[in-house]
Amino acid sequence: MSSETFSLLLQGLPVTIMLTLGAFGLGAALAVPLTALRVAPHWLPRTVAALLIQFVRAVPPLLWLFIIFFGVGMSIVPIDPFPAALVGLTLIATANIAEIYRGALSSISLGQFEAIRALSIRPTSAFFEIIAPQVFRVALPSGATYLIGLMKETAIASTIGVTELVFRGNQVTQLTFRGLEAFAVVAVLFILLSLPIAWASRWLDNALRSKVAR
Repeated sequence: MSSETFSLLLQGLPVTIMLTLGAFGLGAALAVPLTALRVAPHWLPRTVAALLIQFVRAVPPLLWLFIIFFGVGMSIVPIDPFPAALVGLTLIATANIAEIYRGALSSISLGQFEAIRALSIRPTSAFFEIIAPQVFRVALPSGATYLIGLMKETAIASTIGVTELVFRGNQVTQLTFRGLEAFAVVAVLFILLSLPIAWASRWLDNALRSKVAR
């Protein structure tokens, strides 16, 4: 592969990274209120949140991108490929991360919540100082795994014209007619992106576990 075609491939790298981190960051933030509704004491918000999560997760990610880009973008509000992909992947990430949060939250014993009420600890203090650190530690492995999966899902954004790695790989293939070589390089780049995430999450998980064990 020539330096020119390799440079063309690398142009998709920052787009893939921005799309992954953008969707994951927004999804992680929006999943907090959705999780709160999912575990609310009243049945109505719990049911609405559960149905919303199930609905989002039941629709294929590619179809969500088509709905947003071709449906909303062409019928209601014009939207460029990158924002459309970001909205679609954020929507999917929010639903999936909310379930990760809910699973982590369910691992906390009910005795801790009873102790918080008995000691009259303020809800905000209880959340940030007691509940959130435990949820973060439990959710970390699943969250890191989902982040890697989300990064791979960004490949579908190429179908609506987002110039990420797979899109650039297809461009190189059309220019050089050497598809195996081009997409092999794309695969290696995805692997190189995923390895630091796996290593960092494993290191942080071990650090948090050792801290708790003291």
